[in-house]
Amino acid sequence: MSWRISPHARPPWSRCSWASPVAPSPTISPTAEPTSPGETDMTTSTNSTSTTSAVTSAPSRNRLCSTSLSRLRSLGTAEWLQFRRNKTLLFIAAFPVGIPLFLFGVGDRGALEAANTFDIFALYTLLFVQFYTVLSMVTTRRDERVLKRLRTGEARDGEILGAICVPGALLTVVFAVIVVVLLMLMGAPAPVNLIPVIVAMIIGLVLVSALAFNTSAFTRNAEAAQLTSMPVFTIALIGLGSVRPIFGDGVVADIISYTPFAAVRDLVQLGWAGQTFTSALNGAETLDFTGVLGASVQPLLIVTAWTVLAVVAARHFMRWDTHR
Repeated sequence: MSWRISPHARPPWSRCSWASPVAPSPTISPTAEPTSPGETDMTTSTNSTSTTSAVTSAPSRNRLCSTSLSRLRSLGTAEWLQFRRNKTLLFIAAFPVGIPLFLFGVGDRGALEAANTFDIFALYTLLFVQFYTVLSMVTTRRDERVLKRLRTGEARDGEILGAICVPGALLTVVFAVIVVVLLMLMGAPAPVNLIPVIVAMIIGLVLVSALAFNTSAFTRNAEAAQLTSMPVFTIALIGLGSVRPIFGDGVVADIISYTPFAAVRDLVQLGWAGQTFTSALNGAETLDFTGVLGASVQPLLIVTAWTVLAVVAARHFMRWDTHR
């Protein structure tokens, strides 16, 4: 009886998977016929080559299967499950839908009232559903050192932060569709041009998400987010279309018109009613589909510039580790 080296056999205590980068250890097994040293070397070399190629190709197949989209989907699903378990965030997310519809129901139900209703809805949704939830979630994940651990894996920084934005963004889109349908059922006139409204909501989501990441840099914990979020809430409130006429036509009103949330409000009101609330008070005529596109250029450039600035600042000032 002779002994042959078998590279395919594994010791019974080994529990490595087929994708393990460590090659299996050779074991000695009895054979019925003797083999020459040359045959043994040739068999061992051939089997080792095939085993090595199989082992080295397995991780490459895993890398091909793990794409950026799949990682974002997995992280987004996990963030959605965590979001659903937080009853406070769920209540805050559902809060903005009822109030604007109630205000529209007790009003004149005209085009300008419908524009103001969706304007208020956009304000509440971007602030409560997206901004505050992202700020609270990213601060909590940072304090629990979840973000720091995720950065040691395959996921990139943009995928980790993008996944945190997924729950609020999905709810914003769903609520926007529901509010538009309900406004139509309640007798609101059809929007003059939906393109500025859609663009305003998309850019607004990116803007408030970037602002949430910037705000989290100096937010020590989730409880402190109630205070650190106040500057963003204040700027958004004074940019509301129905509030800006309070400041008249002076320098303060001009400064407010160049704030990011005021630009979002202008896009929403131009797209729905063909005019802003301020221009309607001044007796301006309602614009048509083409006129709305031309009037939307300036607020679009303003909100785009603010969004780019906020994203760049978030990349530099985003804090990944806890303050403790």
